[in-house]
Amino acid sequence: MDLIELKNLGKTSVQWLNAVGIRNRDQLQSYGAVGAYVKVRERGFKVSKVLLYALEGALVDSHWNDLSPDLKKQLLQDAGERD
Repeated sequence: MDLIELKNLGKTSVQWLNAVGIRNRDQLQSYGAVGAYVKVRERGFKVSKVLLYALEGALVDSHWNDLSPDLKKQLLQDAGERD
């Protein structure tokens, strides 16, 4: 499945993912939300924690804002970010 078809992912986030070699849902799944987020961040793009939530939401087919606070906190910790 193309990334642009996934929930939460827009043109810019898809371009960032493509720039780090993530081009479809299977590749995103293999990296996981945290791994993909870290790759994009390390590439030098100015990302926010919303991208991390959006990636997780894309993988579980849920709007990022519907993710539980505990899951968001865990994602931030796993990515080495502060909440």
